[in-house]
Amino acid sequence: MGIRTYKPTSAGRRSLQGPDFAELTTSTPQKKLVEGANKSGGRNNNGRITSRFRGGGHKRRYRIIDFKRQKIGVPAKVAEIEYDPNRTARLALLYYADGVKAYILAPDGLSKGDTVISSAKADIRPGNSMPLSAMPTGTAIHNIEMRLGKGGQLVRSAGVSATLMAKDEKFGLVKLPSGEVRKIHVNCRATVGQVSNGEHKNAKLGKAGRNRWLGRRPHNRGVTMNPVDHPMGGGEGRTSGGRHPCSPWGQLAKGLKTRKNKRTQSMIVKNRKAR
Repeated sequence: MGIRTYKPTSAGRRSLQGPDFAELTTSTPQKKLVEGANKSGGRNNNGRITSRFRGGGHKRRYRIIDFKRQKIGVPAKVAEIEYDPNRTARLALLYYADGVKAYILAPDGLSKGDTVISSAKADIRPGNSMPLSAMPTGTAIHNIEMRLGKGGQLVRSAGVSATLMAKDEKFGLVKLPSGEVRKIHVNCRATVGQVSNGEHKNAKLGKAGRNRWLGRRPHNRGVTMNPVDHPMGGGEGRTSGGRHPCSPWGQLAKGLKTRKNKRTQSMIVKNRKAR
């Protein structure tokens, strides 16, 4: 796994830097673990744009990933390390001892031929899944459940990991990559290790067209618009807008707290923005 640079045969190639894909062992996904994926273009079920600057992009097929890891006590062999166009991390194709095949997020250090297992008695090795209660403090983890049996929701991007800082009879304290410290029930499962493809952050797209391949449309700043389109638009020449940065609908963009979930607020021990 590393970053590959290219000869400057064109303006787009000059600054292009991307993964070398050296860790991948196959380019063909499992047919039974793939399904079609529809694109929304940032629109909701009413056809209205709720996420701006999305659309287009290359056609993709969705890989069905086992975030729950509920085959308890059944060892699995890593058959392939694969690319996933829908996420930044790599995937590991598992062949379980009972004949079942499944995809999981590949942790850093996991390679073809390794064996992983989901069990409370498993060793602390990358790829093994277990409850937080079975892990020693200080363990680097990813794919963390927030609710029992729901499957991993936290820490799934390339190169990230969380740390189990402490635990008691009911909750464990987990420090997330954002810096937030959060309570998570000790019976919730997590996977040992750091997510693969840590070099992803060093990649450079090289040209605007690569952004369009990823489904990202051009982003327009508010100050470049007309007053009819944005509160910060208009003015003679370039201007900062004359007010605090905000969205086209007047929502403040910097510093305004928008979290409204009192039900789980008590689970956050330290906010990610706390200094």
